[in-house]
Amino acid sequence: MPGGIVEDLQGAAMRDLPTISVIATSLAVLGFAQVLAGNAAAAPVPAAQGGAAQPSTGKPLTFEAASVKPAAPLGEGTPTADGKIITKKAATKKGGQPSGGPGTSDPGRIYYPWMSLKQLLMKAYDVENHQIVGPGWLPTERFDIVATMPAGATQEQLREMLRNLLAERFLLKVHRETKDLPIFALVVGKNGPKLKESADVPPKEGPIPRPSGPQKVGADGFPEMPDLADRVGIFFAGGGAARFRVIFQRQTMQDLAEELPTRFLPGFGPLVSRPVKDETGLKGKYDFTLTFGPEGALRATASSQPETSPLPDIYAAIQSQLGLKLEPKNGPVELIVVDHAERTPTGN
Repeated sequence: MPGGIVEDLQGAAMRDLPTISVIATSLAVLGFAQVLAGNAAAAPVPAAQGGAAQPSTGKPLTFEAASVKPAAPLGEGTPTADGKIITKKAATKKGGQPSGGPGTSDPGRIYYPWMSLKQLLMKAYDVENHQIVGPGWLPTERFDIVATMPAGATQEQLREMLRNLLAERFLLKVHRETKDLPIFALVVGKNGPKLKESADVPPKEGPIPRPSGPQKVGADGFPEMPDLADRVGIFFAGGGAARFRVIFQRQTMQDLAEELPTRFLPGFGPLVSRPVKDETGLKGKYDFTLTFGPEGALRATASSQPETSPLPDIYAAIQSQLGLKLEPKNGPVELIVVDHAERTPTGN
């Protein structure tokens, strides 16, 4: 199966919408697609609270107008390991991805199609998938949200408005808990890191040049990448069946720690199964690449693919290619626990 490439530019839009990732219908598509994700101390909070503190306005922040409706089915599709559905219709339908909000070309409006309540909670509380605890339908029931907001609204104000909307339409009640749970500590290996520090030059701006004509596949089975020197972002390439490559440009170890549990591979789930805490002590920005396969297994490739060799799994790749290591341990994880939520939102 030919490889596909997903460009995942970091920034407010991507970090605030970590939950939808359309992989250009599948890894078989060549080209680019910009993706604009023990002991408990419980603290009950209203559903509309959370995130960074804001100056009090005397009344809750709300959208100027909002529509919340159950989403219509998108058609035939295959559920991925994280519960998302990737279909041709979802990938190619105009406006089929979350859009709008502060920092975008449409700052006064948000359009969130085909979103689960779990995804909306992740957006509203600025947390990751593993930090949401609630009923089993949270990641499966889908909704369409369109809302407008006052001019000049910030990302944190958008989150507060979204929390208030979920509390109103889903009668949502949540509380926070901090628990000691299994995590990974990202540490430097015994022989030291194998990382190249990013050049101290201004990053390149503008779109990345697209290949002209059919995309070429290299001898290693991966598509030939464009020149990413001095670019900023995380870039994903699929090199056939169960062969993956992630290129990090000008990224910190904290960026790597955040990416590992939140990057979902179609059909396989997240890169790693636990939250990751950066304990490397490395403070710079680096350019590095991870090439790996799930559990080191090489699956059958299409006959047009070059002969390829088995790849290490993500854990071995981090150690051999980066000189780092993921050490299992227990650590505090903040959770958003859903105490109550209606499955069907109230009318608009």
